[in-house]
Amino acid sequence: MTRRALVALAILLIGACGPVSTPSSSGGAPIAVLGAENFYADLLAQIGGTRVTVSSILSDPSADPHEYEASPAAAKLVADSKLVIVNGIGYDDFMEKLLGASTKPDRIVINAQDILGVKDDVNVHVWYDPATMPKIAEAATAALTKLDPQNAAYFSEQQAKYLAALKPVNDKIAALKAKYAGAPIAFTENVAGYLTGAVGLQVLTPPAFMEAVESGTDPAPADVAAERDLLTSHKVKALLYNSQVTSPLTEQIRALAVSSNVPVVPVAETIPPGFKTFQEWQLAQLDELERALVK
Repeated sequence: MTRRALVALAILLIGACGPVSTPSSSGGAPIAVLGAENFYADLLAQIGGTRVTVSSILSDPSADPHEYEASPAAAKLVADSKLVIVNGIGYDDFMEKLLGASTKPDRIVINAQDILGVKDDVNVHVWYDPATMPKIAEAATAALTKLDPQNAAYFSEQQAKYLAALKPVNDKIAALKAKYAGAPIAFTENVAGYLTGAVGLQVLTPPAFMEAVESGTDPAPADVAAERDLLTSHKVKALLYNSQVTSPLTEQIRALAVSSNVPVVPVAETIPPGFKTFQEWQLAQLDELERALVK
């Protein structure tokens, strides 16, 4: 085939694939953006693409997000960012101080609590709700478009890719719900409650036990006994265990589950190392949950 024919064929193939938007070459330097938690930072990275530089504050898999204390390095990240996503609901209150210390008239702050319209008394781990991230993605796309309007089409396409990558997660939830709705489970802490609720699983752990663990206080002896009985009497199919925030008590509960042959499903509060995206992380946890429920 001649060089001219090859060029013509390439043009035909490009036309068949349809137009692909790329960031404008005159868009200037990438936009500095920040997600207080690394799953929001990941969302900004996926939607912002090459038009953003992304930072995160809460990403340490061994740290308790509830006890985080802001550092000078975190203050600089916030000060340099033009778009910030926070969770709200009291989960990342330290961000209020950091944002207040470096006001910027052109900075956009997306508060997940405001976007979702929820009160302060709900489960703070709203990113586990399948309905949350699409709403945050929409707000982030609008914010990025406002900051960089000439790349609006690019951000819109990136958003579509982000949502498409969530589909396998939603499909897995639907498949698990069809097969395991009503199955009993136990928690050490109500981290993945929105997710297990979407699957239709029944949490038998006493609410007061979970609340005490989350607040760092000792549960009542009766609640501890009830939690232990769920495992030793095999009243639950699995124990969902917060692998990021642990205590001697939760370690004892996990060990009891193992010795009682109750499957343990680790869940985390931020994306653990080894996962490239939020979607990959969520799907892996659902796969782990399925392996537990099928036993």
